[in-house]
Amino acid sequence: MDIEDLLTFVEVANAGGISPAARRLNVSKSIISRRLARLEADLGVQLLARTTRGAALTEAGSTFREHAAKACAEIEAARETLQPDGELRGRLRVAASLSFGPAHFAPVLARMALDHPRLHIHLSFSDRFVDLIAEGFDCAIRVGYLPDSNLMARCVGPIYGKLVASPGYIKAHGAPEHPSELVNHQALMQGTEAWQFMDGGEIVTVNPQGRFKADNATALAAAAIEGLGIAWIPDGVTRPHVDSGALVPVMTRYPPPSAGVYVVRPPGQHPARKVRVLTDMLIACFKDYA
Repeated sequence: MDIEDLLTFVEVANAGGISPAARRLNVSKSIISRRLARLEADLGVQLLARTTRGAALTEAGSTFREHAAKACAEIEAARETLQPDGELRGRLRVAASLSFGPAHFAPVLARMALDHPRLHIHLSFSDRFVDLIAEGFDCAIRVGYLPDSNLMARCVGPIYGKLVASPGYIKAHGAPEHPSELVNHQALMQGTEAWQFMDGGEIVTVNPQGRFKADNATALAAAAIEGLGIAWIPDGVTRPHVDSGALVPVMTRYPPPSAGVYVVRPPGQHPARKVRVLTDMLIACFKDYA
């Protein structure tokens, strides 16, 4: 049984079709089809049912998928033990925040690529929630308060934010002095999230309301600059606007608790060494910021 055939089957199963798997593996669809046909002939069963909408796992395919994924992970781990110290190879697919990724995370990954010439790094920037398993990512770098999930997570550093508004908004509507006063203001939010603030050693939770929402912190900062309302935004996004006077911190007596930057990966016994190396580089990067 060819390991490339096995890896290809796992990729097709995760991607939900031959075309997306071909894009992930950077090979033609015909190569994918040949590998799948060879694997099915070797096993003597049909693993995938081809449809006009993609490829669905057969009952045998569903059973084999879990074993194949474990086998691929074990082979990858075995390869790592045979590689020279420090050398990384293969492909690393990373999903990262669009608000923070290009400015804060891309330089770290670029240095990683320089340090490891045989490693191929594929970055995807988006502020939407990315399904790591279904979309075939090795890991993601997420910012904020991490929700409960079955993913493995490692915090690589803290991140701080504050409430901000434009001078024009404050002149027209005033500035809240206590979290309870936020109900009288337009909040600029990513969704229906709750905002938390520190009142001494206590955490106060507020459910703000507003008519402008965006899944990107840079877009929320732009709306705040225009005077649409008050936004909770990480300092890395607002710092230049606060320095220029376009945004003003508000309700500073009740700061939000610090959030975190996390490297998250699909569940498994041990993370791939390339994910461990990236995690260590990010930890070092945030220590430099401190």
